[in-house]
Amino acid sequence: MPQQQPDLPISHSSQKLTTSSAPSNPQTASPPITASQTSQWTVESALSSFPLTPSFKPQPSTPIPFFHLLERLKTTPREGWRRFHIKRPESIADHMYRMSIICLVAPDSLASKINIGHCVQLALVHDMAESIVGDLIPRQVEKEEKARREGDTMAWIQTQALGGVDGGEQGGRLKKLWEEYEEGKTENAKFVKDVDKLELVLQMVEYEKAGEGSVDLGEFLDAKELINGDVCKGWAEELIREREDFWRRLGKCAKGMEGYVEEKKEEPKEVSE
Repeated sequence: MPQQQPDLPISHSSQKLTTSSAPSNPQTASPPITASQTSQWTVESALSSFPLTPSFKPQPSTPIPFFHLLERLKTTPREGWRRFHIKRPESIADHMYRMSIICLVAPDSLASKINIGHCVQLALVHDMAESIVGDLIPRQVEKEEKARREGDTMAWIQTQALGGVDGGEQGGRLKKLWEEYEEGKTENAKFVKDVDKLELVLQMVEYEKAGEGSVDLGEFLDAKELINGDVCKGWAEELIREREDFWRRLGKCAKGMEGYVEEKKEEPKEVSE
């Protein structure tokens, strides 16, 4: 579990961004997980490594231990931003909260296609497994292994963490929501998957602005291309125009903009407040 570091500046969009003095190559930020680590990973082994996490007795009659576990979603940073050495990046819970609000303001044009309340539930649950698995990025672990870990975690939440609460009904409901999102077949799940990508683009633009042009996060623009619905596509395109206007005002050309040329990476410089 990440430890709080009160001496570090919080990198919200209303503040200037501070990056560390670590090497700027994002590929060096998160070491890959070895084959032995992959074969050894279980929910139980992960839980045993968490400091300050209460031990789980099989099927407790109260959800309180589960509520404690959810705290990890509030304190675990999103790994993609850490790769660019952004200090105090958003947490998993930060990401899911804004997704939920975006779902709530879905336009009336979608009312006949989706259930907004259900979409909010999907947004709140879709990364729940990361409370134990963590926010793994592709180079750390294979896609199939990530899916296994997350599936095992949600099964554990259903049968163990919440298995003794209301006959396991609530745990089963959370698992079904997670499975619906992962399968991505319903209109609700398709919309929330679009919102997931949109929220990433939002945060990308905000971190670039907070850094006043010191960090180019154009690598994350691929997320925009994965958005399928017209509503989120339109919002994403508006964000891209906002981003390009920002970089042009600085007299710079960022990744993804016309005329961009890949430059040799330099050591990141700390941005003062």
